[in-house]
Amino acid sequence: MIKGKIIAINISEKKGVPKTSIQEGMFLENHGLEGDAHAGKWHRQVSLLANESVDTMRDLGVKGLCSGKFAENITTEGILLWKIPVGTKLKIGDTIQEVSQIGKECHDGCAIKKQVGQCIMPTQGIFTRVLKSGKVKVGDVIEAIEE
Repeated sequence: MIKGKIIAINISEKKGVPKTSIQEGMFLENHGLEGDAHAGKWHRQVSLLANESVDTMRDLGVKGLCSGKFAENITTEGILLWKIPVGTKLKIGDTIQEVSQIGKECHDGCAIKKQVGQCIMPTQGIFTRVLKSGKVKVGDVIEAIEE
């Protein structure tokens, strides 16, 4: 079974910048994290990154990495996100979300890439669409839903 936990929820008012951690967030159906710059009616409403991916960067000697540094909305632990197939439905806290994309191209001038030297979102970050609204809190479970 695909299962892990939420270790951080992160939000920003502008795109392309590191996000600030919050204890819980309201995720709205067909929108994303309320108040976040990346939310909206498109296929990349919520971004997720595994702490294990961030650990890879730490192991390479990159200093000062914390949740939200790669502009992810949700930081997870215990689940290899990039191995989850597109179309998989996930129960995250009180929400239901569907994996819509794995990885993305960093845009020119990406603040994260400038600060960190490289970005892991292109290969190990995933994106979801919110199918059912609800709250997500630090410590909540993330798991695939069997259909």
